[in-house]
Amino acid sequence: MTFSILSICTGNICRSPIAELLLAQSLAPFGDVRVASAGTGALVGSGVPEQAQRLAAVEGIDATAHQARQIDTAMIREADLIVTMARDHRRLVVESLPAAMRRAFTLRELARIADAIEPRVPQAVADAGASTPEEGMRAAVGLAAALRGTVEPPASPDEFDIVDPYRRSDETYARSFEELRPAAYRVAEFLTKAARAASV
Repeated sequence: MTFSILSICTGNICRSPIAELLLAQSLAPFGDVRVASAGTGALVGSGVPEQAQRLAAVEGIDATAHQARQIDTAMIREADLIVTMARDHRRLVVESLPAAMRRAFTLRELARIADAIEPRVPQAVADAGASTPEEGMRAAVGLAAALRGTVEPPASPDEFDIVDPYRRSDETYARSFEELRPAAYRVAEFLTKAARAASV
């Protein structure tokens, strides 16, 4: 059964589509993974700004085909994992569908949790009886949700957020990308470990 990831920001043109594409590229070896993105105040139909396209291209990502779309509760309900670009987006997701709380994290929050709990992933996968990569990923999300409160928070809660570069300088786009990229790769590594543990 497909493992579904939903990446969310405000306009769905700068941060969430880049996170979507980085995650999709990293998890491509697992065929039954679907990654999508949406915005809480989407600029529906708009594409990724040129500055963000250039940064993505450095990672081998072609963002030219993206078209922004507005989030709805059906997308939230169907996602196995929701990664938001800021705490405000996560709050809106949970207000829309409280049951999504255990599947919703900011991207940087989940990366931080992954750093702390990754050694426990194989046992969590085994305890869940996961036997496919997708089941392994779901077990990892469940583990992250269960242990979220045990992980030391950052010095500032702002470190859970990725700066919004929309209509700002090239330097702000670069800063946003440098906050986003390592977090996306870290989350992908976390899910990959779980997927492989389930496939042993």
